[in-house]
Amino acid sequence: MSVIAPPLPQTRKVGGRLVAGAFGVCAVVAAVAASSLTAQESVPGIPMPGPVVEIGLPLVRALLDIAAVAVVGLSLLPKLLGFNAPERTEPVLVRVRPLAVVAAWAWAICALLTIVFQTAELNPGVVPTFGMIASYVDTVGTGQGLLFSAACALAAAGIGLMAVRFGEKVPAELRVIVGLFGLLPIPVTGHAVNSIWHDPIMISMEVHVMGAAAWTGGLVVTAAFLAPHRDLLAVALPRFSRIATVCLLLVALSGLITGLGTMALTPGVTLPGAIVTSHYGLLVVVKAALVALLVPLAAHIRFRLLPAIRRGQATALVGWTVAEVSVMGLAYGVAVAITRASIA
Repeated sequence: MSVIAPPLPQTRKVGGRLVAGAFGVCAVVAAVAASSLTAQESVPGIPMPGPVVEIGLPLVRALLDIAAVAVVGLSLLPKLLGFNAPERTEPVLVRVRPLAVVAAWAWAICALLTIVFQTAELNPGVVPTFGMIASYVDTVGTGQGLLFSAACALAAAGIGLMAVRFGEKVPAELRVIVGLFGLLPIPVTGHAVNSIWHDPIMISMEVHVMGAAAWTGGLVVTAAFLAPHRDLLAVALPRFSRIATVCLLLVALSGLITGLGTMALTPGVTLPGAIVTSHYGLLVVVKAALVALLVPLAAHIRFRLLPAIRRGQATALVGWTVAEVSVMGLAYGVAVAITRASIA
């Protein structure tokens, strides 16, 4: 008598897609919804951006973040797995490398589309021409930062193609560094602070962006690709857990410094009143609450599930990861809205 085995491979695929989809959907929905709530009211006689720009700009900006997070996470996975057992890790990595290239291309395209949408936002009522876009990039730091980020994404795609061809002969460290380096201009697309504290605030923003990308990308990729492989998960998750702890501390501290510092150093804004009277302050509070909500979720995975995973036991890792990355996605969406919200 034959025994029909359960469709485990399909179940594994569904679990991985659920983790990635939860983050992406939550990030996009939160970005569009929060940006719509904080949109400027129309003023008679002054043209305003149309609905295509109002919805399209936060949408492509959220997709940019999702793609960048994917590149960082997919590039980080080889380091988490190590290089001592290629016969076990290579079947996973051979699927990961092409996805990193696709994500890098998506990152570059979204960065360029964001430039187009931001040009349209500054020139409402007209379709941006190449000259208008070039002028925007030439005169506005946001455009220059996005263009540099797109260039880094293309570099990541090129290095990723080399990794597809030559495997781990292409250093994983190089792929991670290029991915993180491409995140450095992203804070330029937010609010600027004109004071002697400009550089420290910018550094805090950059630390925040890189820490969030490594934390979120590493978690999504680890759960999506390694949850079905208990032996590999037992190797990678403890390593990622140490990285995630550092990232959590950096993200929380730098987020508070950036949010409160930006408000405190903006002329005409007074604390603590601005925290509850401005769109920017309210979004900072929401984002801080979401980061705080991540603490017990991350702690459960580290202190309750990780010991069992080390012993090779089955756990509800996918379910808990879906919950955590959903909150992360909401935080990313709120972050997109923060870059567009009024501080005063």
